[in-house]
Formats: sequence, structure tokens, C-alpha cells
Amino acid sequence: MSSEEEKPTTESTPSPPEKEKESSTNKEEAVKEVESTATFEPVVKLEEVETKNGEEEEEVVYSSRSKLFIFGETLLDVGTGKKSWRERGIGEARILRHREHQRLRFLMRQEKTMKVIANHAIDPRIELQPNAGSDRSWVWSAFDFADSELVETVFAVRFPDSDIANGFKEKFIECQKEMESLLAGEDKPGEDDGAAADEAAEALSKLETK
Repeated sequence: MSSEEEKPTTESTPSPPEKEKESSTNKEEAVKEVESTATFEPVVKLEEVETKNGEEEEEVVYSSRSKLFIFGETLLDVGTGKKSWRERGIGEARILRHREHQRLRFLMRQEKTMKVIANHAIDPRIELQPNAGSDRSWVWSAFDFADSELVETVFAVRFPDSDIANGFKEKFIECQKEMESLLAGEDKPGEDDGAAADEAAEALSKLETK
């Protein structure tokens, strides 16, 4: 027998790894062929609902981040007459002007939750007093409507620095003069013991603020 006849043939069966690869490829192709193209409609369709917060007819004339405090009884001290300062929340202290009747109000919401923590008319009779020991805080009293009923409340608002605090006071007084001019067309504050201002406060407070 010649040496050429004794040589093994160069053709051989595929190695095991090649077989596994080929098998895997065939499986993937089979899976692709049976992929479902069906679509499913939701059982309940939810429609987009426009939510309103009661500020749609107003424009912002002042806004600055601050911390709000109120002076009064805590839940544990109700009925005892014991009052103290407690924090009501942090948020944007804003003054809003209604586009139709031009009246102004002070509105503040708690950050993140957007809960109303202060809501009162810019009454010309309000006096901003400096908070003892601080040049960046003001104290005043007003009829608040944050909890859906008019309640005389003592507020204190603290700003990041004295410049911002002074800027707030200047704008607040400016808006008080604007409100006084608006009310002068109805009744002048003082001549009616502030009845017009009280009516304005109640009207503004009853805006649908959510």
C-alpha cells in the first residue's frame, strides 16, 4: 500500500463546539419564528384630567423661598391658653394679583406636598413688625384662610438674608397701597372701620385654592 493511501483524509466531522453553536443558532431562529405579534388593549382606559389649583386667574408679583411660623396653641395645648411659635412649613412666599379684579393676596404652599399653609388678603391695615433678634424675619397678623375658614393668625416669615427680607417688606407695602386704592373705590379704610377690607379679605380667601 502506498504512503499516499495511508494518509488520513483532511475532511472530518465538525467539532463539538461548532455543533453546539449551530444548535443554538437554530433554536434562536425557531424562537424568532414563533414570537407573538398580538396586541392587548387595557381593560380600563384612563383619560387625562386637568387639575386646577385656584391660581389660574392670578399672576405672581413677588416670590421668594422662606420658612413660615405661626403663633398659637399646639394640639396638646388646645384650651389651655398656652401659645408658642411653631413651624408651619417651608416654601415660596408669594404675592398674587387677580387678573380680573386686581386684588392681591399672600399665598404660601408647603414644598413637595403643595399644601396651602398661608392664604390671606393683602389688607392695608396689616403692619409688618421686625422679629426680635432677627433682621431677616417679619411678624404680622391677618385673617388666614389656609384651613378653609377665616382665622385670625399671627405669622412670622424668615428669609435667607436681610436683603431678601427688606425686599419682601417693600413689595408688601407697595401692594398694600395698591389694595388701598382699589378699596377706595368702594369704601375708604377707616371711614367704615375697615369693613371693605374685611369683605375683600373674605372674598379673596374664598378663592378655590387647592
